[in-house]
Amino acid sequence: MSYSGSGNTGGSWRNDGGVPPQAFDPDLEPELFRGVLTRRVFAFLIDLVVLSVPVVLGYVFIAVFGLLTLGLGWVLFWLAWPASVIWAIVYYGASLGGAHSATLGMRVMDLELRTFYGAPGYFVLGAMHAVLFWVSISFLSPLVVLVGLFNGRRRLLHDIVLGTVIINTSVRSPIGQPARTF
Repeated sequence: MSYSGSGNTGGSWRNDGGVPPQAFDPDLEPELFRGVLTRRVFAFLIDLVVLSVPVVLGYVFIAVFGLLTLGLGWVLFWLAWPASVIWAIVYYGASLGGAHSATLGMRVMDLELRTFYGAPGYFVLGAMHAVLFWVSISFLSPLVVLVGLFNGRRRLLHDIVLGTVIINTSVRSPIGQPARTF
């Protein structure tokens, strides 16, 4: 049993040093990567709104609570920033590690996160994807975006480091309607 395309004639890809083959080839399936960078920008903006709504509501709650307690509730403001970071990590981890392997913004824009060998995302990968993105964009802002323009899979810097790829799911064939029973 050999994996086609691996060059291995004696077994599965695990016998080739433990590195699985690349699942998505931009030369064979260019439609999977068409428009991915533009869609990622809009998905990011949608996710920023999704992330900021609970954070803003939390700040408003603390402000009102502080007024009602004559200033004592404002002590909770020191929890708002760490809670925001935890919320973002949990949001990305749960959504990228969920059934759709995509955040809400990515689902709206028909994008999906996959490992380079085709497996769906999982919680730790999703959380690390977010952390590495925010760290890399803080230090290497133009480089992170420019890397996506010069590779066939349209991967950004943090995608390359983590071994992930974002694919365009709008090119998949739609599932037909079930036959009527009446």
